[in-house]
Amino acid sequence: MNEKPKLQVEDFNNSTTKNELLSIIKQKDIPFQKVEEILLYNEEIRLLQIELVKLQQWILKHQKRVAVIFEGRDAAGKGGNIRRFMEHLNPRSSRLVALNKPTNVERGQWYFQRYIKELPNPGEIVFFDRSWYNRAVVEPVMDFCSKKEYNEFMVQVPEFEHMLYEDGLIIIKFWLSISKEEQSRRFDSRNANPLKRWKFSPVDKKGQQLWDTYTYYKDEMFSKTHTSYSPWMIIKTNNKKVARLEAMRHVLSSFDYDGKEDALTILTPDPNVVMRYYRSSFKID
Repeated sequence: MNEKPKLQVEDFNNSTTKNELLSIIKQKDIPFQKVEEILLYNEEIRLLQIELVKLQQWILKHQKRVAVIFEGRDAAGKGGNIRRFMEHLNPRSSRLVALNKPTNVERGQWYFQRYIKELPNPGEIVFFDRSWYNRAVVEPVMDFCSKKEYNEFMVQVPEFEHMLYEDGLIIIKFWLSISKEEQSRRFDSRNANPLKRWKFSPVDKKGQQLWDTYTYYKDEMFSKTHTSYSPWMIIKTNNKKVARLEAMRHVLSSFDYDGKEDALTILTPDPNVVMRYYRSSFKID
């Protein structure tokens, strides 16, 4: 049997760029699709992160207030998306908000009150890993709120967001869409990895059991809170890497920041991955 070609140490020593290494891999007829995908992803995310740094500088310069909300079923990739967004941003003018369950004091306050104090200040971009929309889906599914509290929220949230819009706050709302099969696979992966096992909770387990109930409340949320001034953007996330790149592209495409014309990569999101709610005729979740 002929021995399969392999990469040698000298191949790496003779390569000064990733393109040269890919050329050697091709010449040796070594399967390299996975390697190429990773290299291309790493380069794309680097170029997009450069643009995010430029965007952040523009937000600071013009004292804009930007909130990016990540919602979706458990394991849809909210945390992973946010980490890539924030990886190279200046922490002085960017924040992550991931609130725990409300305290006894907060339960006696107006529902939106604890979120208002987390909204971005002038010149700041804030990323919400879940938001006030907990009350639209998770809380009613898990019986964490009453029917009255849910109904009041659904009436108030469009008015609340309209006030923020009129005050100049820019809100980008992402729903990360994942299939039931992919969610189950990611849950299994979490449980098998000691470094990720902490992410798995009883609420996550119920997410599979109550899939259809989640779907009902998710659709109710879209129908009542998708507005012209605060639309929902759906991102298909069965492919994590593609979802991260396209989420970044959507945010970047939403602003005319300084130096945008010099970008070394495409900033227009793929409409087959990122779409407004009403454009999503085929839903994976």
